[in-house]
Amino acid sequence: EWMHELPPLRHIQRQNVLDVHHAILPQTARLKPSSSKLLAAAQPLANSQRFAVLKPVDMVLHSMVHLFHNDDLSHALRDLSDLDLLLRHLGRVPGFWSDLLVRARELDLARPLHYGLRYAHARLATPVPLETLAAAGEGGPGWLTTALSDRLWARALRPQHASASDAWTPLAMFALYVRAHWLRMPPALLLRHLTVKALRLHEVPATASP
Repeated sequence: EWMHELPPLRHIQRQNVLDVHHAILPQTARLKPSSSKLLAAAQPLANSQRFAVLKPVDMVLHSMVHLFHNDDLSHALRDLSDLDLLLRHLGRVPGFWSDLLVRARELDLARPLHYGLRYAHARLATPVPLETLAAAGEGGPGWLTTALSDRLWARALRPQHASASDAWTPLAMFALYVRAHWLRMPPALLLRHLTVKALRLHEVPATASP
């Protein structure tokens, strides 16, 4: 009813897993990127007219949304590395950086773009032009939220190992978990969701019919 994807589908024999999405964010999320715009700009594969992929700037924005709106950060550093590789590859294409800025505004994704470029550049030295960083920063939060976000993401974007954690890491991960839900749900729905999760009501087995 509210989410942007079906539960993962697993082939009964091959065990392949297929995720089917009809949007890149839930309908209840605060940001509203248009699925119709993403699909309209999709590019057919070279050897097939049946299949298409997102155009390059949309791939990058999707990657940023996946990372910075996700409540499961167990692979956050890997996801940031994926983003770094995308930006290094596509950043050599003439006009890419300006197109990325325009597309982020068009799809209501200026905030994820800010975080994606900021932390890829800071953590992995991704070669983002300084003027692009500055322009993307206009879509970011105020200085206080930015300072807090830097401290939270500095811990989330580390290897998930005790040697890379400190005393504040569990609190940072919990704060980002709550933030992800806050970004995807209005307050009443969020309260319902967290109550169900806290009481584990979704794990209660259905009563067998007589």
